[in-house]
Amino acid sequence: MPAHSSPDLPPAPQGDAAPSLPPADARPAAPSAAGPQPRAITVSTTPVAEAIEAAALPPAAGPSPPLLDRDHSILAFNERVFDWACREDVPLLERLRYLCIVSSNLDEFFEVRMAPHVAAALTGDLQGLYTRTSFEAISAIAHDLVARQYALYNDALTPAFARRGIRIVSHGERNGAQRRWVRDYFRREVAPLLVPVGLDPAHPFPQVANKSLNFIVRLKGRDAFGRDNEIAIVKVPRVLPRLIRLPLTVAPQGVAVVSLSSVVRAHLADLFPGREVTEFSQFRVTRHSDLAVDEDEVSNLRTALRQGLHMRHYGQAVRLEVSSGCSQHLSDFLLQQFGLPVGALYRVHGPVNLVRLAQLIDLVDDARLLFPPWKPGRAVGLRSGLPILEQLRRRDLLIHQPFESFDGVLAFLREAVHDPQVLAIKQTIYRTGADSELMELLREAVRRGKEVTAVVELKARFDEEANINWAEALESIGAQVVYGVVGLKTHAKMLLVTRREGRQLQRYGHLSTGNYNPRTARLYTDLSYLTADPALTAEMDVVFAHLASQSRLPKLKRLWLAPFHLQDRLVERIAATTEAARQGQPARIVLKMNALTDERLVHALIEAGRAGVRIDLIVRGACILPAGVPGQTGNIQVRSIIGRFLEHSRVFYFRSGQSEDLYLSSADWMSRNMLRRVELAWPVTDRKLRQRIIDECLVAYLHDDRDAWLLGADGRYRRAVPAGPDGGHSAQAALMQRYPAPSLPSAGGAA
Repeated sequence: MPAHSSPDLPPAPQGDAAPSLPPADARPAAPSAAGPQPRAITVSTTPVAEAIEAAALPPAAGPSPPLLDRDHSILAFNERVFDWACREDVPLLERLRYLCIVSSNLDEFFEVRMAPHVAAALTGDLQGLYTRTSFEAISAIAHDLVARQYALYNDALTPAFARRGIRIVSHGERNGAQRRWVRDYFRREVAPLLVPVGLDPAHPFPQVANKSLNFIVRLKGRDAFGRDNEIAIVKVPRVLPRLIRLPLTVAPQGVAVVSLSSVVRAHLADLFPGREVTEFSQFRVTRHSDLAVDEDEVSNLRTALRQGLHMRHYGQAVRLEVSSGCSQHLSDFLLQQFGLPVGALYRVHGPVNLVRLAQLIDLVDDARLLFPPWKPGRAVGLRSGLPILEQLRRRDLLIHQPFESFDGVLAFLREAVHDPQVLAIKQTIYRTGADSELMELLREAVRRGKEVTAVVELKARFDEEANINWAEALESIGAQVVYGVVGLKTHAKMLLVTRREGRQLQRYGHLSTGNYNPRTARLYTDLSYLTADPALTAEMDVVFAHLASQSRLPKLKRLWLAPFHLQDRLVERIAATTEAARQGQPARIVLKMNALTDERLVHALIEAGRAGVRIDLIVRGACILPAGVPGQTGNIQVRSIIGRFLEHSRVFYFRSGQSEDLYLSSADWMSRNMLRRVELAWPVTDRKLRQRIIDECLVAYLHDDRDAWLLGADGRYRRAVPAGPDGGHSAQAALMQRYPAPSLPSAGGAA
């Protein structure tokens, strides 16, 4: 790990009561349920290039090392999330939450990334990109991670819950009263919704929905027509809760719950009167679920997507999960029905869907088993009692979520909606959620006679239905709704307000690294940038016009826009640092993002590092750049921060000689973001805000040795080693200290 000097950036800009980070020698905070709190990070007045400057290695020679595998890197990210579920200093229910997050992430990995690997395993190599070997390698990693998940659940979490009086009671553990209650519940709530299907030529294998709970049953004896068809399928409806709490009358102590799968399992025989159940297993199939719509072949994208949503549940099968005790006969039968190779079979020691165990968190009312609650306070840059638009006429404003509240963004829009001088509101919609105050404000703006333009991204993966519903709701009351550009996802986050002020029209803008979603704004780290800069807001207006009319885009001076020139501008900035290094001038790159998989940008960074540029990459998830390879990428360090909150902000810092640039962006450094999406990056020119972003989003994270993982020259991630005996420095914990707020119950963290 390259050495850095102690970070020393100035405190945050002073607001009404702006707090600052404690000095380095401050007394550590008292231990909490989340474990010992790390020491805060210090600050000073020098720019990032000087604050973390270290001697660069001499230029490298020879060929660049091969890039890392993207899918392996995605699974490695989930290994790092899984580590939080294993940590004993994390509250018990939060450990369960992280376990469920890993399972949810794996579901998405299989739904989006696994189909070509499975196809290669079945039919042979696909153009050299996917092979039987790639399938086997990915499957080996995934099988190992799944096995460790269930081992943790069975051997660590379940006993820990039992010690707290929290039990998931299996059929064999239920007493007589509990069995009678479960039997009555099954007959009253479950059985009426089940339709067992006995398989024969007239009843082929039924359509089984993606990630649904099902049972396969082997029967002895003959059916009502004298036939000996032995296989039946029982599909369990999604509307039923996966965990049911036993009432106090039969479980008076602690919290006792039963799983829906165990309820069905205990009463399978009731569904087949006159037959004997000889074998059975729960099973769950994961299907390829990335919607593909040929926009050149459809006249109405919204209608085509709504029709496609149903088909998502029945795409190509890519994974089969069964109970560990499932017989070879039944598992082979299922593999044949779904057309899957043996490596796609996962035998699990517990429920086939660990994600649904998250319901237990809501059934247990014990704050001691959760992180100390966190509720962000008002953004320190926003003055109370003064209109936000008036404040923006004086200076730009920054909100660092979730350490500061997203309510400032809602207040900005709310003020615009109720201001009679505001004439127009334009906004991009990517992920707002099904229940959104922000969307209701847009509807209210329409009702108040304002011109509302919403660029709705219908193809936001797994949010398509909510976005379609919002698009229809806005259109129905007269808003102008457009769907961006054919073939491209609109991922840029922009909100533009136009107001009449005297004889002129004044624009006010909001740009963000994250989504317009109040819920995720409490769980994700993101930056909201509010500005009345005439040049910046004018270019935002140009981009909105381009998205609506698809007219030729004029030259932009402030905004970098994908797919037109964002990638080119980034390559140019990297090249400038490369040239500076070759001329012996200061050269520095520090980047924070969620993923780094674009090969053109990766090769540009490798070349810069080989020329002597010091490069620090803070990449939460997938990264294909092989950092720290001696003589090749020794000037490049890659670190991943996995914490209580999901790291989501994108910050790009470049220094070439005496020139320094700082950009924020909606885009990760992935080929899809650069070439197949509408993305934005914008400069931060306000000196105080630039320094604050450098302090909070770059330097603090470069010195995190509690939640950080470092990518080694062998392509493996290893936990950072704390520098002192106090548990290490955590950037997120330091920022929570920097922006303390009254605490109220919250939803916890995410990864």
